[in-house]
Amino acid sequence: MSSALNRLLKNKLAIFGLAMISLFATAAVFAPFIAPHPPDKQFFEGLTLEGAPLAPNKTFWLGTDLLGRSLFSRLLHGARTSLIIGIAANGAAVFIGAFLGIVAGYLQGLPGTAIMRFTDLMMAFPALLLAIALAAIFRPSLWIVALVIALVNWVQVARVIYSQTVALAAQEYIEAARSIGAAWPRILFIHIVPHLWPTLLVWGTLGISTTVLLEATLSFLGVGVRPPTPSWGGIIYESQSYFLDAPWLVFFPGTAILLLSLAFNLVGDALRDVLDPTQRGRG
Repeated sequence: MSSALNRLLKNKLAIFGLAMISLFATAAVFAPFIAPHPPDKQFFEGLTLEGAPLAPNKTFWLGTDLLGRSLFSRLLHGARTSLIIGIAANGAAVFIGAFLGIVAGYLQGLPGTAIMRFTDLMMAFPALLLAIALAAIFRPSLWIVALVIALVNWVQVARVIYSQTVALAAQEYIEAARSIGAAWPRILFIHIVPHLWPTLLVWGTLGISTTVLLEATLSFLGVGVRPPTPSWGGIIYESQSYFLDAPWLVFFPGTAILLLSLAFNLVGDALRDVLDPTQRGRG
């Protein structure tokens, strides 16, 4: 473990990704103390005489939105939304996918076939369309959006974990454990699950990037987190009519989405290279 950590810390891109994640996490946790203004407060002086948003200035560092609210404050609080949904939704997706993949891969037979055919059925639906449909059924909120994203993102994890579990279950040491009467919980949790941790860790990191992008997409389409809860995708959605006149309303939240997704991708790729023996020595 220490050697893997050392290799990870030698990766400059991974260090950059970890630094960006730490920066966004700090902004999310301490948003009420860092933000110079309340995120939902509408300032009379936050609009021009014509009622248009203000460009970045000394009072409003990143400008204001179409209601005269501080964009910087809303971005800080929006980081909370993205990280909470990213971590919670992806964590639930990894758990669901891992559970179903392990059960299907170890049991195989009729139960395994039924689980994997259901997984194939879920994979046949485009994730975005399925998420929009589920979000339309339920009343969108922070946790409902996280649940919706988890329900559409578990299928890839289940497929990967199923394949690895089938391969592990066919190993001779598993047959030996069965022959001496080892119970199935011991076989699963002692002999199979530990070998799946590297894959789950990589998926748990890379998946957050996908989740952040999907949450921003749902918010931009108007079926994500509802106002007044700040959301990066929601900020862009609310500012559609000001794309040309107030480009900062798109540039800053779009850059935040890009950097956070990039950071988790860089860390996830580095973890894959570190934890996968076939990747060692490459680069």
